[in-house]
Amino acid sequence: MVRDRVRHVTIVGASAAGLAAAHGLRQHGFDGPVTVFGDEPEAAYQRPALSKRFLTSADLAADSIRMHTGLEDVRLELGVRATGLDLDARRLHLRASDGDRTHVHRVDALVIATGAAARRLPIRTPPGVHVLRTLADAAALRADLVGLPRVAIVGAGFVGSEVASSCRALGLDVTLIEAGPAPMARVLGPGVGTMLAALHRDHGTRLRLGAGVAGFTGRDRVTGVQLASGEVVPADVVVVGVGARPATDWLENSGLPLDDGVVCGADLSVADRIVAAGDVARWPHHRDGALVRVEHWDNALRQANTAAATLLALDDRPATVFSDTTMFWSDQYDCKLQLVGHPYPDDLVTVVEGDLAQRRGVVVYSRAGQMTAALLVSSPHRLRDYRRAVASGDPVPLPAATP
Repeated sequence: MVRDRVRHVTIVGASAAGLAAAHGLRQHGFDGPVTVFGDEPEAAYQRPALSKRFLTSADLAADSIRMHTGLEDVRLELGVRATGLDLDARRLHLRASDGDRTHVHRVDALVIATGAAARRLPIRTPPGVHVLRTLADAAALRADLVGLPRVAIVGAGFVGSEVASSCRALGLDVTLIEAGPAPMARVLGPGVGTMLAALHRDHGTRLRLGAGVAGFTGRDRVTGVQLASGEVVPADVVVVGVGARPATDWLENSGLPLDDGVVCGADLSVADRIVAAGDVARWPHHRDGALVRVEHWDNALRQANTAAATLLALDDRPATVFSDTTMFWSDQYDCKLQLVGHPYPDDLVTVVEGDLAQRRGVVVYSRAGQMTAALLVSSPHRLRDYRRAVASGDPVPLPAATP
């Protein structure tokens, strides 16, 4: 039975985590009113598709990547941005995204699911420089890719690498610029980084590694990326993929704990009748208690269900601790990467199956002899086994090689 103190749930954020939280509330038996506010005018969509099939398919309509919510009994307010939260008065301040209209919404119980926003470089940005986080971003970039432009991508993380792959699939001239020694080497290890660098080169993407960005050339329209070395990489279109920052600006004066996200308890609780889920949530990992924040679709969906249960404080079950092992996938050229769990920068990295040179196999991340994560390289048939092994913290299997 749901405790009657929760009468009305407000959800700020209408993407994956927010809508999954609304589903979770209904699944856990809450039949009271639920109001969801989203700052984008668009109905929810599958964000992972933006750098993949939406970008490569000029005729793919936005409706093709919509999320089918099935939430007819939930009030959905789109194009409304949260601008502040008065915790003592339990009042949420809102503003229409397309104007100056403001209003105040009374909060009984609250789910914070505002996600993250694309980071931008602190330099002058002429037209033709894009970030990729929203459907509007993807539509603008897709339109700019017509006419075989030269494309430069700043940042070889997951988004930048996927955009490079998509642009090469369109037959475009692509240069990928990365400050580190190899793509994703800091997160996945130098051996995986070397493999990914070769993957890009073999598919015709030029790499500028260990290269900082000093600025963009062009006034009315971008003409290139100026590197810290002084070299200019010519480009008609630039995509900046240097990560994302949690969307917590609206909470700055709320009194809620903020530190690279909304700091939560192990059950995703933040304050009385307030929880957080998805890209904006930073919580103590169940394995070692270290605060982590994960920007993955699967994590957002799973956290939303736990947050809903925590908010309702179900009487017939113990307090819920978020301990799910989540998975992220990335399609780059002809290679599928699936990352299970959460690797740490100082983890031991071991190839336990296959051969990275052949771009097929399994890489395990571990500390104190226990698996913390696994990267499957074009090995989807091993996903179930390694998801279980990482969740259990199994010992590391005998290695095939060490990168």
